[in-house]
Amino acid sequence: MADQQAPNQINIEISEEVAEGTYANLAIITHSHAEFVIDFVSVMPGTPKSKVKSRIIFTPMHAKRFLKALEDNVNRYEAANGTIQDLEQVEIPLNFGGPTAQA
Repeated sequence: MADQQAPNQINIEISEEVAEGTYANLAIITHSHAEFVIDFVSVMPGTPKSKVKSRIIFTPMHAKRFLKALEDNVNRYEAANGTIQDLEQVEIPLNFGGPTAQA
């Protein structure tokens, strides 16, 4: 009995490569009438070009579910660890610490 799955339970596996994760510090979100596309990018200081590291495509319904799940998780995180400082409150230099451009 213990090895039987409960109804509506999904068995999910993750490969070692995927489990390592991919760092991203920028997300670009676009949408059409049929889907939401989120491109995750890693922007490094002093590097003029960045590549999309991962792209996730959602249906509108799943995008809304994702939004709610992320909001719920952020609320739980903040309840345990304190308020996350909003990026709009932080001054970020446009050069991200890299060399300044010269004309």
